[in-house]
Amino acid sequence: MSDFAERAGSVASSTPWGRWQQTIDEVEIVVDVPKGTRGRDVQVNFVTVATACHCGLLALVDMKPASIGVAVNKNPVMQGELLHSVIVDESTWTIENDGAELHILLIKSHRDASGAWSSLLKDQYELDPLVFDQVQKQLTLERFQRENPGFDFTDAEVTGNYQVS
Repeated sequence: MSDFAERAGSVASSTPWGRWQQTIDEVEIVVDVPKGTRGRDVQVNFVTVATACHCGLLALVDMKPASIGVAVNKNPVMQGELLHSVIVDESTWTIENDGAELHILLIKSHRDASGAWSSLLKDQYELDPLVFDQVQKQLTLERFQRENPGFDFTDAEVTGNYQVS
């Protein structure tokens, strides 16, 4: 997670298998696993789809959101299409807290305050509207911190109904 998120805290969304949270750059998924779980017990798979269009000298590539599959001890934990695209080659996972948590770090392709994810997977693990509003505010404060490094926005508040245009 970003330095700002570590200092100010982030807005996490609980799920049946753990929780997920996000910053401007990343989505962190934390899966509760049996204590003592090792890397060989975990399978995290990504499937990406890209379409290319060659228009004269230009080649345009449209990256579609990846699908993710997570299994622990061969038992599926979650599977589905991510809401937005990620940079799969830069995303990673680790086992932490004495093998009690699987941390999956996804690197967002679209990185700015307006890129808040309203759900982790398409039609799954959606944020409550109030929580989504809090996430948007938190990402905006993170953006303010980046744009104004001499100021401290960790205790700042964004008030009112908030929507990024």
